[in-house]
Amino acid sequence: MVEGFTVNMDRPLLEIVQVSKYFPGVKALDKVGFSVQKGEIHGLAGENGAGKSTLIKILAGVYPKDSGQIFFHGTPVDFRKPFQALSQGISVIYQELNLVPQLDVISNIFLGREYYGFLRRLDNLKMLQEYETICDSVGFHFPPHRLVRDLSIAEQQMVEILKAISFNAELIIMDEPTSSLTERETGQLYKVIKKLKAQGKTIIFISHFIDELIELSDRITVLRDGRYVGTVDSRKTSKQEIIGMMVGREINDIFEYSERPRGEVFLSVKNLSKQGLFRDISFEVRKGEVLGLAGLVGAGRTEVAKAIFGLHHYDAGEITVGGKRLVPGKAGQAIKAGIGLLPEDRKRYGLVMGLSLAKNLTLANLRAVSPLGVIQAKKERDAALQMMKALSIKTPGLHQIVRYLSGGNQQKVVFGKWLLKDCELLILDEPTRGIDVGAKLEVYRLIDELARSGKAIILISCELPEILGLSDRILVMNQGRITAQFSRAEASQEKIMAAALSVV
Repeated sequence: MVEGFTVNMDRPLLEIVQVSKYFPGVKALDKVGFSVQKGEIHGLAGENGAGKSTLIKILAGVYPKDSGQIFFHGTPVDFRKPFQALSQGISVIYQELNLVPQLDVISNIFLGREYYGFLRRLDNLKMLQEYETICDSVGFHFPPHRLVRDLSIAEQQMVEILKAISFNAELIIMDEPTSSLTERETGQLYKVIKKLKAQGKTIIFISHFIDELIELSDRITVLRDGRYVGTVDSRKTSKQEIIGMMVGREINDIFEYSERPRGEVFLSVKNLSKQGLFRDISFEVRKGEVLGLAGLVGAGRTEVAKAIFGLHHYDAGEITVGGKRLVPGKAGQAIKAGIGLLPEDRKRYGLVMGLSLAKNLTLANLRAVSPLGVIQAKKERDAALQMMKALSIKTPGLHQIVRYLSGGNQQKVVFGKWLLKDCELLILDEPTRGIDVGAKLEVYRLIDELARSGKAIILISCELPEILGLSDRILVMNQGRITAQFSRAEASQEKIMAAALSVV
């Protein structure tokens, strides 16, 4: 028995007791504990990185917990495989839907659990009858043989719910189910969720939209930095209280900030729009300035960054660099204009993991090390060595394969690649994700030094202290729109979070 845990004779459906989970360099969950009552809709809130996704993956059997206990129906459980959780009645509907687009609705629902009859032939009639029974239970029907790829996102969400019911799930966990839905589709989903509750099902509902958590949930639990903050009654709380619980930590300066001199406008973005991704985006970035771009997952920040770098075409608007207009969708032109991008996923898009440190550092500036079209080993070595020393990259040598470097040193290599190119604007998308505290501080100092040297910086980060500590100005995005702009003096965690959660 976990220390400090008292048995309750009238026990909840789900009890999480001092659960912890560690990843290399990261404590994702730190002794988290709360309970979920049978038949309730239980909201789960927290900033990006609060530990919500890690927790639900532990409940679903995707990750093993490192310590603590989980009780389901009063019985301790320790799921190590997803099918174990499903067999006990726990089903998760992830934000990235787990469906096979090429198959029809009924095939997705019974995938891997098909009914067979005589001579092991598929019993299509029995599956169809079961399908109709499941549809009747929630009050909506799809043609069973429609391909999933032909369904809207809202309809695919409903198919996921039907699949969860087909497993006879007692606890259904929904991760950001309304993030891609229209207002009408969201209303339909609410009706289905309330009907499931009336049937005795229990729902854990994860959302960044505080208003809908308050409207839909019976109680709301807030996590922050991998720790449990509290659980409140939805009828007795407010949006301001929930936001305060989400961002309530003290803000300490992450480095000694002092005013930086700013020069002329280097990048100008005017009325940039791309259907389904972002709308009417306008801003400027000056040399020597760090412009923070805040918002929640799916707000459109990364998509705007990719458009600036030429990886996305856009439908309307214009981007000018140094007074010259860029052609949409031309990354090569953006690089020539002096723009570098540190992508959110450095391993997939920022580095060639199987190549050496030297080759990755010179990758964006091959012409400088191959003046005659052939890489000159000495030029490559000299350029890479210069950057390795400048950034204090810890490595056995220039020939070290970058796959074997730490996360912080890998991120320095991505920085170095663009610094060797002498870029004037660096777009940093989550530059400290997955690196330890010491490496973060080094990256923070590097960003400050680059800005002081006259570089223009766009900083995208889900960590509000990072945005607040580094930025001269902050833009906030939600649902593809800029919802607020703050000077450094005006900005606060509460104001940024309110703007990130505002209805557009």
